[in-house]
Amino acid sequence: MATPAPAPEPERYNYPWATSPDIIRAHQKDAYMTGTISTQLSTVLRELLGARFAHKYSTTTTHLSELLYLCMTTLLGNRTLGEEYCDVIQVEADTLRLAGLVRRVGYIASVVFSPWILSKSLPALRRKLRAKLERNTTRERHKLEQRQAYSDKTIPSPLSLRFQEYILEHIDALTSLSPIYAVSLAAFYFTSSYYHISKRIFQLKYIFTKKIAPNEQRVGYEVLGLLLVLQMAVQATLHIRETLFSTSPDEADKSIHAKSSQAVQVGGGVELAMGGDHLLLSDLDLHSATHHPNPTTFERNTNTPMVDSNENPHFQLDDPEVMAWIPEGQQRKCTLCLEPFKDPSVTTCGHVFCWTCVQDWSLSNNVHRHLLAIIVFETRIQVPMLCTVEDALPTTISDIATCQE
Repeated sequence: MATPAPAPEPERYNYPWATSPDIIRAHQKDAYMTGTISTQLSTVLRELLGARFAHKYSTTTTHLSELLYLCMTTLLGNRTLGEEYCDVIQVEADTLRLAGLVRRVGYIASVVFSPWILSKSLPALRRKLRAKLERNTTRERHKLEQRQAYSDKTIPSPLSLRFQEYILEHIDALTSLSPIYAVSLAAFYFTSSYYHISKRIFQLKYIFTKKIAPNEQRVGYEVLGLLLVLQMAVQATLHIRETLFSTSPDEADKSIHAKSSQAVQVGGGVELAMGGDHLLLSDLDLHSATHHPNPTTFERNTNTPMVDSNENPHFQLDDPEVMAWIPEGQQRKCTLCLEPFKDPSVTTCGHVFCWTCVQDWSLSNNVHRHLLAIIVFETRIQVPMLCTVEDALPTTISDIATCQE
């Protein structure tokens, strides 16, 4: 009697790892759903408790909306809408099993509560460190002055004093989490793993729940990772150059200010690139209305000569031969000074002003409200650049204000 043939073993299939475009798309979908819940919850609070209450607790409402969304999906072991939309699911990187309850709870707690805790603790930590460093530097400086009074030679500042002054001057940048977020984001662009720092901590990775056909192969974001690394390298170089080769302490005090502690919210799933506001390793205060870049430092770092349009403008449109492609009449006059343009400068919304007019207007108005576009803009570092328009004479184009609705 013939023995029956053994049953064939089921074919094993290894699901491929999810790629960075799908992971980002899933996070964008989840961020959209969280924002929708937050908007609806804010509307309910506004109707029940008033607009003042809803505005006062808007940040808390956002965190509660994210917590509610993750509890209804990840905590229960279900996929989020973004994960279902992109056909991905998160697994444990070491065991390749579905994420366990402990890791899911830890991930949710770190995502929701860590930003809130850091927003409360970091400012208090900075205040304490700043107060202590100010006391120490004042005491050390007083001792140095006493020693200098009894000496004919110039006594250099001790290394400990210079180190404490450096920390005091850059305390906001040194205690900022932006570099950590940036490094984590760059690593994600190169490896397509751990888009969120919390996922890196709890070793949660994404896999596809389907087979990927050859025509469905995704292209990674390694180029973005390379650009982010270059950005960090350039900013670190400028920071070192500014610190080591500053001409005097007074110049350094004028050119370097405390930067806001707002970190790049990589975990939110919506910031896909680092904007100009999030300087990773520098604490230049670009948001201050009273901030003026030091001319020497600015020219050295940008190889751009500073211009004074009042004393010696490069281009005056009272001469019809200058920028002749601009029609005669009101189009050649500034709407702020009502005179022909001197070094025309354009904002990102497209309006043209004199170089000094728009500078004076932005610095003399605390709200920085744009007269024509009825929008609010923030003063930035002025960068004059020369370009040619329709083979006409060179014109000074200065992106000195970023218009923001």
